[in-house]
Amino acid sequence: MKKECVGMLLAGGEGKRLGLLTKDTAKPAVYFGGKYRIIDFTLSNCTNSNIDTVGVLTQYEPLELNKHLGIGRPWDMDRKHGGVSVLPPFTGKGEAGEWYKGTADAIYQNIQFIEQFNPQYILVISGDHIYKMNYAAMLDFHKEMNADTSISVIEVPWEEASRFGIMNTASDYSVTEFQEKPAVPKNNLASMGIYIFTWSVLKQYLLDDAKSEVSSHDFGKDIIPAMLRDQKRLFAFPFKGYWKDVGTINSYWEANMDLLKESPSLQLTDYNWRIYSVNHNQPPHYVGPGAQVTSSLVNEGCQIYGKVHHSILFHGVEAGQNSTIEHSVIMPNVKIGKNVKIEKAIIKEGTIIPDNCTIQSGPNEELRVIDKDTMLEDFAVSK
Repeated sequence: MKKECVGMLLAGGEGKRLGLLTKDTAKPAVYFGGKYRIIDFTLSNCTNSNIDTVGVLTQYEPLELNKHLGIGRPWDMDRKHGGVSVLPPFTGKGEAGEWYKGTADAIYQNIQFIEQFNPQYILVISGDHIYKMNYAAMLDFHKEMNADTSISVIEVPWEEASRFGIMNTASDYSVTEFQEKPAVPKNNLASMGIYIFTWSVLKQYLLDDAKSEVSSHDFGKDIIPAMLRDQKRLFAFPFKGYWKDVGTINSYWEANMDLLKESPSLQLTDYNWRIYSVNHNQPPHYVGPGAQVTSSLVNEGCQIYGKVHHSILFHGVEAGQNSTIEHSVIMPNVKIGKNVKIEKAIIKEGTIIPDNCTIQSGPNEELRVIDKDTMLEDFAVSK
């Protein structure tokens, strides 16, 4: 069945800088925002943009991600023709298996999946960013410019520009130069890692790149520079809005805290652009006598007997009497005892915090991440 545009969602990242958060799960499957996983934002963007055929390319620790995706029902992608398809690395008959060697190689290895839909355009996106974006508007821009490639860009602070791929453009947003993480950037228009390609053009570049013995098989390092050298029509699509690359513990924590602002830039209550996820069907949360909850997101199934301030609690969290939770992210089914103090920390799913513990991140310390295997002796414990 022919599809105008097929989405290819790169979701195999290990996310090493997230430490304990990705110890046993892929970065896109990490919990976020009290109800969601990181990948929910990209998938919901697809749903809201009427992109109903998405291949999810998995690799590192895919179990949790695969369970979460299921058949795609939360995003209205449980379809007979199209929908969501999980695409791990695979071997053909008589072939030696190998991992995806880079972003471009991941798409190359799934050319057969793409070709069955005979698309005119390919949307390449990542499953590890927090943002809302109308991909249909970007596709309209791509058509209007008669582009071979469109690359979504966002203005980043100048002091951070060297962390990104930077697009230098003419007045019509045509790309004249691409700088991959330049020491001295010429502007602050950063690539968001969101591409729309005219498939007939991209396919040939993927085939050529696969033959190269020196290529890193990456869009930013190889495919985009090759297209520029060949003077293909590359355009930057300017994006205005909230976008966060949650690549470090601090950026992940900050993105969660952003949701607690009085007027957050990323609105989860926008019914015109909903973020969809798996519903855990827990009972309503309960706030006990004497408990206090302020400036927080508290999901269903929680039982609160202490104080919660400026924090995010996922489903099934229990907080005991005289315990305080401040500026923290508490993941599902965490059990917090009595007289516990948690301040500026991330507690992973299923962790049990005994009575009388204190877990804090000091102003000059790395933010604390605790899981059920962490030895509590590493922290200040008051009996």
